[in-house]
Amino acid sequence: MSEISENNEQKIEPEENTAESSLEQNSQEQSSQEQGSQEQGLQGPVVRLRRFSHRRSCPLSSEGAPNIDYKDVPLLQRFISERGKMVPARLSNVSRKKQRELAKAIKRARYLALLPYIAR
Repeated sequence: MSEISENNEQKIEPEENTAESSLEQNSQEQSSQEQGSQEQGLQGPVVRLRRFSHRRSCPLSSEGAPNIDYKDVPLLQRFISERGKMVPARLSNVSRKKQRELAKAIKRARYLALLPYIAR
C-alpha cells in the first residue's frame, strides 16, 4: 500500500510542477517582452489623463429652449446622425429626461414618415 501512495504522490507532484513551471515561463516571457519594448524605446502602457471639465448644460432645458415636438422636423434633425441614427446623449449633451422625450418624438416622426428610418 505504501507503493501505491508513493505512486499517487509522484503523479500529483509533476502536475503541480507543470503548473508552477508554466507560471514561471509566462513571467519570463512577460519580462522578455518588457525588455524588448524598453530596447525599442517604448515604455509600459500609455496612461491617459482624464480632463475634468464642466459639463455643458442641456440645450433643451435652458430658458428659451424650443419645446420637443414630433412635428418640429428641423429640431429633430439636429439630433439625428447622417445615417439616420439618434445621436446619444453623451454627444449631444441632452439631459436624460429630454433625451427620452426626444427619442419618443423622433420615433413618432418616423412613424408618420416625417423623418427617415435610415439615410441612403
